[in-house]
Amino acid sequence: MSRFVRASKYRHVFGQQGKKEYGFDNIKVSSSAWDTNLISASSRYISINWNASGGGAFAILPLPSPFEPFPHGFPYKLPDLIPLARSHSAPVLDTDWSPFNDSVVASAGDDGKVMIWKVEPSVFEGWGQEHWEPQDFDPVARIDVSPRRAGQVLFHPTANNVLATTTGDHTVKLWDLANPEHPKVVLGGHGDAIQSLAFNPSGNLLVTTCRDRKIRLFDPRASGDAVRVTEGHGGIKGARVVWMGERDNIATTGFSKMSDRQVAIWETGGLTNVKMITIDQTSGVLMPFWSDNNILFLAGKGDGNIRYYEYEGDQLYGLSEFKSADPQRGMCFLPRRALNVSECEIARAYKLTATAIEPIAFIVPRKSESFQSDIYPPAPSSEPALSAAEFFSGKTAPPNLVSLDTGAISAGAPPSAVPSTPAPQLVSTPTKTSSAPAPVAASVPSTPAQAEPPSPVVTKTPSSPVAISHEPKTLTRSVTNPEHDTFAVSALKEENARITTELREARAQIRNLELQVESMKANARKAAQALLEG
Repeated sequence: MSRFVRASKYRHVFGQQGKKEYGFDNIKVSSSAWDTNLISASSRYISINWNASGGGAFAILPLPSPFEPFPHGFPYKLPDLIPLARSHSAPVLDTDWSPFNDSVVASAGDDGKVMIWKVEPSVFEGWGQEHWEPQDFDPVARIDVSPRRAGQVLFHPTANNVLATTTGDHTVKLWDLANPEHPKVVLGGHGDAIQSLAFNPSGNLLVTTCRDRKIRLFDPRASGDAVRVTEGHGGIKGARVVWMGERDNIATTGFSKMSDRQVAIWETGGLTNVKMITIDQTSGVLMPFWSDNNILFLAGKGDGNIRYYEYEGDQLYGLSEFKSADPQRGMCFLPRRALNVSECEIARAYKLTATAIEPIAFIVPRKSESFQSDIYPPAPSSEPALSAAEFFSGKTAPPNLVSLDTGAISAGAPPSAVPSTPAPQLVSTPTKTSSAPAPVAASVPSTPAQAEPPSPVVTKTPSSPVAISHEPKTLTRSVTNPEHDTFAVSALKEENARITTELREARAQIRNLELQVESMKANARKAAQALLEG
């Protein structure tokens, strides 16, 4: 074991849960089996998919803080009847808040509708007081997305009034909310239900995970077909994706064919796998969240803990985990521009349990009262960089960022390069796997890490945009004999496939042996019990 400890300013980050009265109690969470986070937050309000009769509904509540109670005596235990957004005729499946207006939220329902809502602050006056009567919210716009389900909804990160939705007929539709009669863009090619989607920070690329086990990368304004397609996790259950900030990388969570929970890192130039880690064998879907501090948070449905890792040099280093006895039904994170910098809070989660909402602050322990610039990179601001018309006309702009110290607005990093050639369907099984049962130690593979940046992969090899790049670097040098080079690559691929097959067989044998050992232990306990009773 190494005597050296990796230097990191986030090594001692800890999660601080607010007092019970700082959150909400008597929450009635939706019982829909559709897999989303069930909760979403702006810097002022929070929305929760609600269990309501007579169609679908979701609740809108003031934003709780882990550091202080609600002002004006607002009750933490909600009344049995509260104002709800009720206009859906079937369960609400997902909600998302506009990044440019903290009072505007979109909802997607099993009725195939998407609705836009605007929250007025006066709606929360007099809650729970004598003679108070709840007044439900009314939508300001309705969009007929699909004759079937509208499964997810997501606002564009840089263009104002641009909304992405997924449909029951396996497409992604992009809308201009100023003219919502017809979608501006329709993205297809999915073979089954879309499980999650994410924009890159500039919004010129969109990635999806699907129940057909594939990951697809789209340039929404260039084509309705994916420009990159690759095989993702081996299991069909609950694959999620999140863009890793300004990096040309995405992180996915999912399940292996053996039902192991996994997290994987991919570079977007060719959608090649950089890292694959096995977390554990629990059945709950892992929800990934990215912080621009280069920290990846993983929260499993049904788990009581939240793991977090620091990403550096193509490696995920386990930092610690927040532990709780209450399992979470869903989770969301607060926009970074609303963090409490005086408490050195670098991220804030809102944990949704069976009956409550709990705010959890992730804090870097420091005693200084001055602004800690090294742990607060600029955050996405509430000012859009583009209008909807500019975006759909093809214009691209980096996101506007705000300094958490001075409030100054600046432009972010240039947009990611768009892959130029469409990619065929590719079956590419990730081979860089390792096991990470607990995030307390760094996860370092024994093979060399892939270090080539994603952009050059696209520009150097346009004729083979999804070329597998798992081979060691020393084998990627140019060879004067093309036939020898082709033979060497082919041999490496065959050897790689053989080793992967043997590894799967070995894991299956280990699992069978573990089951046999458990069976023998059970028989031994029964025999011992019989002897004691005799």
